[in-house]
Amino acid sequence: MLHAGLDLSRRRLDVCLISDEGEVVGEFAVPPDADGLRGLARRLGPVEVRCVIESMTGARFVHDTLEQLGWDVLIADAQKVKGLAPLSYRDLVPEIWVPDPRVRRSASLPAFGCTWSSTSRCSNTESTRR
Repeated sequence: MLHAGLDLSRRRLDVCLISDEGEVVGEFAVPPDADGLRGLARRLGPVEVRCVIESMTGARFVHDTLEQLGWDVLIADAQKVKGLAPLSYRDLVPEIWVPDPRVRRSASLPAFGCTWSSTSRCSNTESTRR
């Protein structure tokens, strides 16, 4: 198994690969788009990879894309993580849950049967319905 620490920026995704023995296997960068991520998966071939990326804009896209390609991807709390790949190697990743885009869309809608008043409270009483 390989352990990968991913550092995402607007123009590139820096990758650091560490073996099970803790040795750095490789360090390189790929484009942070779908083609770049597919190329990364092809470059490593059919090897089991566990990677960690810090929580930031674009991390969900990288997470979903690499998981579809067979990788085990963790999204780590950016405030608590420094050396991502060594933490993955030691199973010490302070992972956070990032909701699926479908969940995020539905969470922004009011619950069925509720009317939101101007004071942002949910009420079913006749006096607060508009």
